[in-house]
Amino acid sequence: MCTTCGCGAHHHHDSDHEHEHHHDHHHSHDENRIIAVEQDILQRNNLLAERNRGYFEAKNIFCLNFMSSPGSGKTTLLEETIRQLKNRKPVYVIEGDQQTSNDADRIAALGVPVFQVNTGTGCHLEASMINHALKHLNPEADSLLFIENVGNLVCPALFDLGEAEKVVIVSTTEGDDKPLKYPHIFTEAGVCIINKTDLAPYLNTNIDTLRENCRKVNPQLRIFEMSALKNTGMEEWCEWLANS
Repeated sequence: MCTTCGCGAHHHHDSDHEHEHHHDHHHSHDENRIIAVEQDILQRNNLLAERNRGYFEAKNIFCLNFMSSPGSGKTTLLEETIRQLKNRKPVYVIEGDQQTSNDADRIAALGVPVFQVNTGTGCHLEASMINHALKHLNPEADSLLFIENVGNLVCPALFDLGEAEKVVIVSTTEGDDKPLKYPHIFTEAGVCIINKTDLAPYLNTNIDTLRENCRKVNPQLRIFEMSALKNTGMEEWCEWLANS
């Protein structure tokens, strides 16, 4: 998890962390230590995620956590979704990236409130970051809140943000075996979007196989197929959001 991939560094700011990280690689009790640290991080995160969830439920805010690998088309999907829904329901966005405000700038250009979270070396968003962003956004009741997580198919699935649904986006450009290679994120998600369907004829990706692999990992997945860039197949997705 994050103590091994390096992004957990932001949880510790003193010299002890540097010593413990080096120390952990050389002793037999390392594994127990790492597991204890991971459990502590996740427990603290989950407590705050429950606070976020209570806030969303009290204000009837439908919150979605978008997760995918980099380049799947998350931001383009958000842009087109916002264009189609912003006159039907209030929309707010929290953008997560390691660096830059590029995606937040794209969302802001559509005239909806957006808050950028830069994680530095961190490869996922956490509940505390969402809690901080909510204090700035102060979303109104009966609204939609989209969280665009950092592009990563591993760590974001482990961290509850308080969302109503985790949405995993997989594009045809990634191949049809991604659900089998990264099953946990597909297991944790309630919704899957197969994006860039317009490119399938030019690739070795079989959409039927990709869909079947999603179902193998998680038979309960609600699956939408679309090309956000070409604005095809978006109707069912947007209707589902508008009525949620």
